[in-house]
Amino acid sequence: MILPDSKVEIVRHSNKVVYDLGDKIAKVFSEDKPVSDVFNEALNLARINECGIRSPKAIEVAKVEDAGWALVTTKVPGVTLAEKMAAEPGRFYEYLEQFVNLQIEVHSYRCPLLPRQTDKYSRMINSLDQINASTRYDLLQRLDGMKMRRRVCHGDFNPSNVIVGDDEQLYVCDWAHATQGAPAADAAMTYLLFALQDKQQADAYLELYCEHADEAVQVVRGYLPIVAASELARKRGGKNDEFLMSWIDVFDYQ
Repeated sequence: MILPDSKVEIVRHSNKVVYDLGDKIAKVFSEDKPVSDVFNEALNLARINECGIRSPKAIEVAKVEDAGWALVTTKVPGVTLAEKMAAEPGRFYEYLEQFVNLQIEVHSYRCPLLPRQTDKYSRMINSLDQINASTRYDLLQRLDGMKMRRRVCHGDFNPSNVIVGDDEQLYVCDWAHATQGAPAADAAMTYLLFALQDKQQADAYLELYCEHADEAVQVVRGYLPIVAASELARKRGGKNDEFLMSWIDVFDYQ
């Protein structure tokens, strides 16, 4: 695959660059990204498409010349909810309510072929070398004691992954971490993603989510050490890891 000269870079991260190709979007990963991960993300997206959740459509996975592998999807014309929040801070709580309602809508779906959330968390916790065996054991025991659920969970649900389409509909992108599992765990991950940037916004999100989803805040907080450990296992480094380590104390919410 050769990217056109007309491509426009949208965003750049440590392991990928996202390009606007006009009528399509190409997410180009670094060369050390396992190709199995790229195909897995495409498979997750295809399954989400089949569920009926509003999201970009998977088109192809291809090797980019002189680069890594790319996932190509349809383009949803619009802007991200994160951009709307930044541009209109006075409407933050209005946009936050739309965000929460969309997440609850996503949680209403079932997709039996998605990976199981508990299996993913167990694997990631077991891979951690930043914590000792006793802490890993406590985290796994906490996970094992949680109520089993089978709802679609995004795994990285934040305003930058929600597109406000030109048709005024909300679409969800970036399904690399999708699982079937407990909505409360998905909400706990979203809380941490907010808290990495703004604790006040994180608390506002959690209060609104629990109110609209009719979920006990204690249940969501109970997942915080688990999802923090899962996020830490991605080894992104820096201050984020210090923040996540501060949440991995399974006794905080006993």
